[in-house]
Amino acid sequence: VQLQASGGGLVQAGGSLRLSCAASGNIVIISAMAWYRQAPGKQRELVASITRESSTNYADSVKGRFTISRDNAKNTMYLQMNSLKPDDTAVYSCNADLLTVWGSRNSYWGQGTLVTVSS
Repeated sequence: VQLQASGGGLVQAGGSLRLSCAASGNIVIISAMAWYRQAPGKQRELVASITRESSTNYADSVKGRFTISRDNAKNTMYLQMNSLKPDDTAVYSCNADLLTVWGSRNSYWGQGTLVTVSS
């Protein structure tokens, strides 16, 4: 099983980016998925999460600016980030709780993608 995150980059404050996280491998079903971020010198924090039925939850700091979504047919999750602020600068990582064809249910992490917001 592999989670591949992409879409990070350098953007000016007020700009937008869209992150993607694609899961692949011997997956039966993916339940909850989430985006986390870790800024330099800070602890990792939950940015947003989404259930398989697309119920969502957001950190207060991103409410109204970020939108999490998913495409179950493609095993892919997205994070649309608008009105970006320098404080959003961090490495963003995706996480998925999934069931494999071997019957194991685990939480998997993708590699991080760096988002840098310049002032």
